[in-house]
Amino acid sequence: MPIVVDIDVMLARRKMSVGELADRVGITPANLAVLKNGRAKAVRFSTLAALCEVLTCQPGDLLRWEAEDAEGAVGAEDAAGAGETVGAPGE
Repeated sequence: MPIVVDIDVMLARRKMSVGELADRVGITPANLAVLKNGRAKAVRFSTLAALCEVLTCQPGDLLRWEAEDAEGAVGAEDAAGAGETVGAPGE
């Protein structure tokens, strides 16, 4: 996927654990891991805003775009719209 998630970088800069970030943002550690490891297909703006607030950063500090290979065709999972959306409970 051409969007790369750099939450690990910000966690290291802030000397914060994944569990602490999840608690302060209001999402489960499992959902944060999905986002952190690049497996999420979407993220709610409210979750992104909460991450930025807690980490005192801008969205561009957490997300960046990288060009895909010329051979990087859309996979069956992407075409079917499968994947997980990460957000706070109840949204």
